[in-house]
Amino acid sequence: MGIEIDLRDTAHRPWPLPQRPWMLKMRWHDLAFLHWRVDADVLRRHIPAELQLDTFDGAAWLGVVPFRMSHVGPRWVPPIPGVHAFPELNLRTYVTADGKPGVWFFSLDVTKRFAVWAARTFFHLPYFRAEMRFERDGDAIRYASERGVERFGFTGRYRPTGDVYLSQPGTLESWLTERYCLYAADSRGRVFRGEIHHAPWPLQRAEVEVEQNTLCRQVGIDALEGEPLAHFVRELDVVAWLLE
Repeated sequence: MGIEIDLRDTAHRPWPLPQRPWMLKMRWHDLAFLHWRVDADVLRRHIPAELQLDTFDGAAWLGVVPFRMSHVGPRWVPPIPGVHAFPELNLRTYVTADGKPGVWFFSLDVTKRFAVWAARTFFHLPYFRAEMRFERDGDAIRYASERGVERFGFTGRYRPTGDVYLSQPGTLESWLTERYCLYAADSRGRVFRGEIHHAPWPLQRAEVEVEQNTLCRQVGIDALEGEPLAHFVRELDVVAWLLE
């Protein structure tokens, strides 16, 4: 089944869709939002000056998001075997500019060299190639990723524990998940915005067992303390626009 997006369904968006056509499609599967509250000053030094670190009730949040992707490609190109599907793991926080809250990625790990090249070339995103393993165990997901001599990675198991629901505006879970753009910077330090669109996140409560998480060392945090705030999403179709 191809990507299905209703561009008329925009009531949940905080601003209108771009007027120009979307150019990239993808489907996200078996995704975990794992979030830790962190010191805002630690993250702020890693954010471009043109962006404001976004906080909720004065607190900054760092997210580790493992999932897998399929149907990835340009709008008018059918899925290419061997290229369109792969696992992804990202380390992220939240920023805002010009009244548009979005996502700032510290790193995005995948298995495909082509995906790394394309994302760095066309979206200025910090993609890296990593050794990754994705396994399903009943309704649970076993996920492992490790990259580079620094051995930045994540190993854990997560699964949904409740019914599907939609977050309510003004809540922390809505603030963490309902964001419809990303920000990126090129090698010259110029900041870009990339718009995305999808239906509201079909969230489920989740439980997670984190065996290893060294991704946070990229932003000067030795270890993330305590249990993360965890949510699960089984599947979501997404479209994206070119950067502006």
